[in-house]
Amino acid sequence: MQLEGKTAIVTGGASGFGEGIARAFAAEGARVMVADINADGADTIAKDIGGVAAQVDVSDGASVAALAEHALSTFGRLDILVNNAGITHLPQAMEDVTEEDFDRVLAVNAKSVYLTARHLVPHFKGWQAGAILNVASTAGVSPRPRLNWYNASKGWMITATKAMAVELAPHGVRVNAINPVAGETPLLKSFMGEDTPETRQKFLSTIPLGRFSTPQDMGAAATFLCSDAASMITGVAMEVDGGRCI
Repeated sequence: MQLEGKTAIVTGGASGFGEGIARAFAAEGARVMVADINADGADTIAKDIGGVAAQVDVSDGASVAALAEHALSTFGRLDILVNNAGITHLPQAMEDVTEEDFDRVLAVNAKSVYLTARHLVPHFKGWQAGAILNVASTAGVSPRPRLNWYNASKGWMITATKAMAVELAPHGVRVNAINPVAGETPLLKSFMGEDTPETRQKFLSTIPLGRFSTPQDMGAAATFLCSDAASMITGVAMEVDGGRCI
């Protein structure tokens, strides 16, 4: 029960890595707000783990403001924020990615971190405590070809994590990131372009441990980094990638 008595928001919590993190947090004693643009999915997961559901578009300031207000009015105090919601563009030459797709990737993967900080950092500062976890990617450390602007958005998230950690440390707030390699999530097909045995094998050949990340892997890493056991850890971008970035 590493998170007993704590409260948390997990964005993108209705599926994939976010669902794994939400389930792990609940199993370790936290009360979790499962926030997702997919309201039905969020409701299903929240009911299953005894949490609270919330619909949010993390790229929209008014929506994030409403999420923050909902969380604080529901919990009274927020201890953990997980910025997990993310999106990618399809693999293609960098110059072929449309402006619309570029804007969407940066809005969901980067602007969202700014928006949640804008609306929730004042709360953490008020308590002089809190843990923020950004779900970045190995793509931000060791970029894959043809995912250029997705890679860049995750590199931005890693730099933002370190900058946030330095600024918020005097306020008792820790900020870390995890860098998953691709996993069995709804985004896997988008990363690979197509989901075939051949493309899977090619992808897996770049991972020394020989398997994809799982939601359970991310849940375990996130639980540790957001727990009091990691009270001396801030500004870290932990690779949870089976050796992909070696």
